[in-house]
Amino acid sequence: MNPPAETANLAKRDESVDWTALRNEFPILRETVNGHPLVYLDNAASSQKPQQVIDTVRRYYEHDNANVHRGIHELSNRATEAYEGARQRVADYLNAGSPEEIIFTRGTTEGLNLVANTWALDNLRKGDTILLTEMEHHSNLVPWQILANRIGAKLDFIEVTDDDGQLDLQWLDEQLARARLLSLTHISNTMGTVNPVAEICTHARAAGVVTVVDAAQSAGHTTVDVQAIGCDFLAFSGHKTCGPTGIGVLYGRRELLEAMPPYQGGGEMILKVEYRDSTFNVAPQKFEAGTPNVAGAVGLHAALDYLDAIGREAIFEHDQRLAKRACERLAEIDGIRLFGPSEDRSGVVSFVLPDAHALDLATMADQKGVALRAGHHCNQPLLAKLGVAATARASFYFYNTEAEVDRFIEVLHDVRKLLV
Repeated sequence: MNPPAETANLAKRDESVDWTALRNEFPILRETVNGHPLVYLDNAASSQKPQQVIDTVRRYYEHDNANVHRGIHELSNRATEAYEGARQRVADYLNAGSPEEIIFTRGTTEGLNLVANTWALDNLRKGDTILLTEMEHHSNLVPWQILANRIGAKLDFIEVTDDDGQLDLQWLDEQLARARLLSLTHISNTMGTVNPVAEICTHARAAGVVTVVDAAQSAGHTTVDVQAIGCDFLAFSGHKTCGPTGIGVLYGRRELLEAMPPYQGGGEMILKVEYRDSTFNVAPQKFEAGTPNVAGAVGLHAALDYLDAIGREAIFEHDQRLAKRACERLAEIDGIRLFGPSEDRSGVVSFVLPDAHALDLATMADQKGVALRAGHHCNQPLLAKLGVAATARASFYFYNTEAEVDRFIEVLHDVRKLLV
């Protein structure tokens, strides 16, 4: 899905949001680190939580906590209503056809593994090709490696252009003609590239290829409409969308979910159990064995309400503006190497300095209160292709400010003086 266009209407909407007031709703942003105000620029790894989400989770535990679907007492009824209400909220957020197409998981990683070990394991055969991209997070690479080794399938990759971090789609139709499944990221967690997933899924659908979208970096930052994208599966994590950790979502087209085998066995995912056989429940319960993370789902519901109250288009515009400012300031540093597109990128900015190792840089920035990420970002094959072992990464969200970008650059200059 392409990034929202920069229009006067969107700019007006962005200006109408009081971003400073929103910051005040995040208790952790008032923290100090090593005697300095916290500048949190690690949002691609995990986002912070507004008071609204914190209060919602606490209220659930204080007033409604019980197991779902299994009781007739009042607390169980309340918990079930809250849990299934969260499922409906996610369906609305993604514009899914029905809540039955929403499976709660522990996060994006489990969602992708679920598809690999159910639909793919049941439908792919020896010699079949799984098409990925060279920019995939390990969560959307390793499960397919394991499956390919298990059944004798083959992996193929859409290449990434070295200069601007875009997918090279000139051979897409030829690659799709050889593939049975395509799994790709919506937004790169290292380069900030926003992939045209709707266009790619259109080509895949025409070729009869099943599609999986990793929306971990997009679901909390821009509009993600599964019907507009036209994907068969899509996964994202709550903790990257201002929600709790340990909760995630897998969307799947209903007809595919109904035909898929269970992912795990246990309570909740069954209709009838005998000593030597069982009858499984329908989707989505078929894929939610055991006691679910009810509090996580309730917290995710509150987080999605919070994001939509701001406006996902406005959030994306804000992310882009901060990333553009950071790239412009970083480009002033002699010898710096920036990764990813020069235009239309998300709020992720990765870079390498010629005179400072990324890990040293992030460690010393932390001493000044600036939280960066350093390492391979679960993108080891991509970084190897780009000829680096690690990068430093600043990733922005709607509660970050231009003043924080400038503070980040100031600290970067201070660190370089110490390392040279």
